[in-house]
Amino acid sequence: MPSISPLRLCACFSLLAALLVACSPTFNWREVPIGGTDLVALLPCKAERASRELPLGGEQVAVEMAGCETGGATFAVAHAAARSTTQAEAWLVAWRAATRAQLAEAPAVESAGTLARAAPVPAPVRLKTQGDVALQVLWFAKARSDGTVALYQATVLGQPSASDAADTFFDGLRLP
Repeated sequence: MPSISPLRLCACFSLLAALLVACSPTFNWREVPIGGTDLVALLPCKAERASRELPLGGEQVAVEMAGCETGGATFAVAHAAARSTTQAEAWLVAWRAATRAQLAEAPAVESAGTLARAAPVPAPVRLKTQGDVALQVLWFAKARSDGTVALYQATVLGQPSASDAADTFFDGLRLP
């Protein structure tokens, strides 16, 4: 049996270690259902889930969240169920105002958002900060057959280490 030189053995171990690192990427994208079956989000890491009450439109609202942190950024989707389009619109206005209030003086630009199959009312809205605070948010809704409205906030907080990570996250949001 031929002997393997220590140098060749070290090179083999180095190659194996490099392959193992390559098999565990920073952005390991996976589909995650949000709000029952209303939305599927593409998250770059294993999602953690939480729920809490948020003050929206003058009332305490149960909000469910799924998200994770990787590559220098937090990726999250929050979901609430409104009883009507009118209530969903009021909550969306309150949610946007609360987000902007947390930004203090950070410059932010709001624009019309887009997402296939999102409800036209309340219309999708996109927010992106400029400067020191890196934040991108997309709010949108989906009318349900029972008359309720699913309201969502998709967020990337921080500057991801991969330049296409935020676009991949937002492009990966799918409504049935």
